[in-house]
Amino acid sequence: MKRIEGGVCAPKGFRANGLWCGIRKKNDKRDLSLIVSDAPCAAAGMYTKNVVKAASVLVTREHLSDGNARAVICNSGNANACTGEAGLAVARRMAAIAAEKIGCLPSEVVVGSTGVIGVPLPVEPVERAIAELAAGLSADAAGHERALEAIMTTDTRKKEIAVEFSIGGKTVRIGAMAKGAGMIHPNMGTMLSFITSDAAIDAPLLDKALRRAVRRSFNRVTVDGDTSTNDTVVVLANGLAGNARIGGEGADWDAFADALEAVCVDLARKIAKDGEGATKLVTCSISGASDEDAAETLAKAVVGSSLVKAACFGADANWGRILCAMGYSGAAFKPEGVDVSFRSAAGELQVCAKGASMPFSEEVAKKVLSADEIEILVSMTDGTASVSAWGCDLTYDYVKINGDYRS
Repeated sequence: MKRIEGGVCAPKGFRANGLWCGIRKKNDKRDLSLIVSDAPCAAAGMYTKNVVKAASVLVTREHLSDGNARAVICNSGNANACTGEAGLAVARRMAAIAAEKIGCLPSEVVVGSTGVIGVPLPVEPVERAIAELAAGLSADAAGHERALEAIMTTDTRKKEIAVEFSIGGKTVRIGAMAKGAGMIHPNMGTMLSFITSDAAIDAPLLDKALRRAVRRSFNRVTVDGDTSTNDTVVVLANGLAGNARIGGEGADWDAFADALEAVCVDLARKIAKDGEGATKLVTCSISGASDEDAAETLAKAVVGSSLVKAACFGADANWGRILCAMGYSGAAFKPEGVDVSFRSAAGELQVCAKGASMPFSEEVAKKVLSADEIEILVSMTDGTASVSAWGCDLTYDYVKINGDYRS
């Protein structure tokens, strides 16, 4: 597998565009995105488990119930959440508007929205802009870039990736984009992520690959402990790579699933690193846990701890907060079997042995924890399972950003 350029437009048969339509008050950011496949796609999606779900989530879940799709339309600047029946009507209208322009059924259109919750989303800006949006669809990297910019909110970095690999002697590609910097504590998938592929694969096998990838990537990332009302991750695969259709598990499915997982892990790390106000990517890697579920629970508790996050911001080797977070995580483990080390580009330093204190250099610890990417390495004696989870530090700017988000 190798990385390539082009994002969601890298796979054969996909075009994209993005523009400002007027949902945002200012025209300094694009706010409407469209991704289209030239051929019908197998499709799969995962959605927020927040009981309060945005209209886009409800409509997309309904549309993907048959495992088919052709396009994605997504707006930023307004979440269209907590907007009642009127919000559902707007989401359905967005799908119908897009379908009319690209020549497919409304049920073949995925709808995404992101932004402020509880504010009615006007559909008129979408109606006015759809002709220009569709006319500007492009299969090159520029189309992908415009579409990506149009789904970003408080993001400060672009989250994108494309890869190619071989299945049965055919070159297959996967391209992806994601947005998310705040209200990030997924309990299904991610904030918003749209993934394209030219692989030929049956929808049930695509769904299985997505669920595995999400568990090992987006479901192991946190910024602030808040699970959004709009979380959606969707993958479309149009089969234009020409590989023998993947209809069961085996070497071909393994190759596709591994590539999809790698794409999702890359995006998950980028989301964590771009957490609102964050200055550091924090990874917690658990090894020696009793099983994967326990390892995941422990790792997520560590990167989700406000005290651990604050210590990382201050480059303070306060390792007791790590054991504390593990202790209240709900996972069973032997505290006396825990070793903790910190690692970064500045070096590696053990700070805890067998669940107890040990001598270490505070000066060296400060250097290690001052890097912009920090690893918390937790070694246990309960089993053989290993898991990594990703988060970020907690800074003053997080409060500033969210204190005046609507203004």
